[in-house]
Amino acid sequence: MNVAPDPKSIPQGALLSPEANQAAALATATGVLTVDLDAIVANWRKLEKTAVPAECAGVVKADGYGCGAEQVARALSNAGCKTFFVATLDEARAVRAAVPATAAIYVLGGFFQNTGDAYAKIGCKPVIGDLNELAEWDVFCRRSGWSGGAAIHIDTGMNRLGMTVTEAQGIVPRINAGDHGITLVMSHLASAELLNNPANARQLTAFREIASLFSGVPASLANSSGIFLGAQFQFDIVRPGCALYGINPTPEADNPMQPVVELKARIVQIRNIERGDTVGYGGTWTARRPTRIAIVAAGYADGYFRAASSNDGTRGAEVVVAGKRCPIAGRISMDLTAVDITDLDKNVVRRGHWVTLIGEGITVDELAHHFGTIGYEVMTSLGRRYARVYKGGNATAAPPAPPPAEPAAAST
Repeated sequence: MNVAPDPKSIPQGALLSPEANQAAALATATGVLTVDLDAIVANWRKLEKTAVPAECAGVVKADGYGCGAEQVARALSNAGCKTFFVATLDEARAVRAAVPATAAIYVLGGFFQNTGDAYAKIGCKPVIGDLNELAEWDVFCRRSGWSGGAAIHIDTGMNRLGMTVTEAQGIVPRINAGDHGITLVMSHLASAELLNNPANARQLTAFREIASLFSGVPASLANSSGIFLGAQFQFDIVRPGCALYGINPTPEADNPMQPVVELKARIVQIRNIERGDTVGYGGTWTARRPTRIAIVAAGYADGYFRAASSNDGTRGAEVVVAGKRCPIAGRISMDLTAVDITDLDKNVVRRGHWVTLIGEGITVDELAHHFGTIGYEVMTSLGRRYARVYKGGNATAAPPAPPPAEPAAAST
C-alpha cells in the first residue's frame, strides 16, 4: 500500500499533509518499505557518466522493480532521463502519466494485433521482435496514419525474444528506403554480469555487424551489467534496470551502486521457550537453551521467501533487531517469521518495535543469496502489504487539493 491516500476518499476539509498521511499509514502498518528516490537518481547519474556519450535510459518495468514505476519514472525524468523501458502497455500507461509527453517509452513485450490504438493513445513505441509483429504494425500505421515509431529487437544469442540476424538483414532495404519508422535497433546480453564470458564478445560482434546496416538508427545493447563491460558495448543508448535500484551489476567486484530500499517489519509477539522446544511448521528448529523468540509480521506472502528459513542443521537469514543481527528460528511462514533474540538485552526490544529485513548492512544481494535467487527477484517480489514511504525526489509533494464542495441542497 502507498502512504498517500486517494483524495477522493477523504471527507471535505480532512485532507492531511504528506507528513500526517505518512504517520497515519505507519501507525497501522505491519511492514514498511522505504524507497530512496535520491539514491535512484544518484545511481542513474553514475551510470549516465559511465556511459557518456551514450544516452542513459531507465528501465522501470515490474512497477519500477517493486519501487513504484510512477514515482521512479517521475524522479528520473526530473533528473534528465528522456527514455524509459517497460514490459507491458499497462506499465506504459502508468509511466506516461508521470513523465512529459516528449519522453520516449518503449514496450519490451512487443506488438499484438489490435493493440495499435492503445500504443497511439499513450504515445509509446513497441519493441518488435518478429516479422509477423512488424507486418501487423505496418498495417496499423498505414490505416491510422500513426507515425510514433518502433524499435527492432534482434536476437544475438539470448534465444528469447527478437528477430534472427538473417531476418533482420532482410529488412535492411526498408531502412535504406527511408521513412521506415524505426527509431531504435536493440539486442540483449545473456551473460553481461560475467565479465570474461566469451558469449559477450560473440554477441557484441553479431550486434555490431547487424546494427551497422541500420544506417542512421540509434543502437542499444547494454543492460546494467553491460554498461560496465566497456565503451564498445554502450552504442547510442544504454538500458540500466537492476543497477538503478541498488542491485550489484558487477557481482565479481564490489557494488558501485547506492542502496535504494530499506525494509522493516513489526514485532507482533515476544515469547519465551524452553530448551528442547521447537519453533514453526514441521518443528525443524530446536532451542538449544532457554530462548526468547520475536514473531515478526512478514513472511513469504510479503516476498520474504521460505528458502531463507533455518533448521537444526542450517543457519538461515538474519535480521537486525535493536541494532544487532539476529538469526531466523525455524521455517518462515506465509505471514510471520520467528527470530531468536535471546542475546539481546530484554529491555531493548518489545512488541510493536521494528525489525530490519533489508538495510543496516543487510543488502538486497545478501538476502538474494539466502533466498537462493537474484536481487531482481527479491525486489520485484516485495509484497503489497508493506506501506511504501518515499524519500527524496517528489516524495514530499503535497497531494492534489480536493474538488470544491458541492452547494448545500435547499431545505424544503
